[in-house]
Amino acid sequence: MKKRILVIKLSSLGDTLHALPAVAAIHDAWNASIDWCVQPAFAGLVEAFTCVSRVIRTPRPSDLSGYLRTLRALRREHYDLVLDFQGLLKSAIVARAPHADRVIGPSFAREGSSLFYTELAGPRNRQRHAIEECFDFLRKLEIPVPERPQFPLRLPEAEPDVWGPQVAREPGPRIALAPYSRWETKNWPAGHFSALLKRLYEQTHARLYLIGGKGDHAGAQAIADAAGVPCANVCGDLSLLQSAALLRACSVLVTNDSGPMHLAVATGTPCVAMFGPTLPERTGPYGPANIVLRAPSLPSGCPCRHRTCKRGDGACLRDIDPARVAAAVLQQLR
Repeated sequence: MKKRILVIKLSSLGDTLHALPAVAAIHDAWNASIDWCVQPAFAGLVEAFTCVSRVIRTPRPSDLSGYLRTLRALRREHYDLVLDFQGLLKSAIVARAPHADRVIGPSFAREGSSLFYTELAGPRNRQRHAIEECFDFLRKLEIPVPERPQFPLRLPEAEPDVWGPQVAREPGPRIALAPYSRWETKNWPAGHFSALLKRLYEQTHARLYLIGGKGDHAGAQAIADAAGVPCANVCGDLSLLQSAALLRACSVLVTNDSGPMHLAVATGTPCVAMFGPTLPERTGPYGPANIVLRAPSLPSGCPCRHRTCKRGDGACLRDIDPARVAAAVLQQLR
């Protein structure tokens, strides 16, 4: 009989993708039936994970009625194993809701969540990438760690006409650019993106796509207008999975530390990523196929890991020159 396993990784886009290779390895090793608890905003992505049998939409505790409704439903379930990849109090409460003999939490469990687990996946070590932390669960379960992480995704077919017919006739490679993230401090300056677009088009006649959410559309359009070259602004026009399909068809993604960066890694698209206030060793694009760029001389206190710049000048990203980024993109294209 198949093992029934409940995985808990409630958010965010990057975090769910970081957990996917470990979950896929467990599924393949044990031929397990895996259910996954995730916040509704990311349910569509997890539904595309081919190793997941059922997605359980789990609202934030701020939606108390929805959160409690999910807990009550889980109380009727029995699992052979529960794995909480989140390690927060809200996820640990979810982990203890169903009946299970083993409830394993991550090595970095916090907010008192470790009190809810029967065991932890391993010793705490935050000096490594988040994907490597997730592999602690494999070692705990005595499952071999894959040499190359797998991201089994079920994506829609390519839709070039939807992506931007105004650039479809260009002869060059497809290049995607993700100019915005959830933190203001992670964003490479808009003027730099405009300069990069112009340079890339002049050098490669690339089919250029600006990707992101609906809230990024106006800013991305200003970037495109300032560049003055053919460019498709599809921010907010594509679903998450359509964006993934676009990334899979691109030769390279130019990005800040953002969700699209991790989506590109999962689809096998090389990245050129600009990093400032955060650590690429922890949350950068995973794997040797990617290029991470930092300012030649980092300001004192960098990386600060702050959502707003205490210096007020954003120098850690401002000092990454567009010409340097363009050279990295050309290197990826070669």
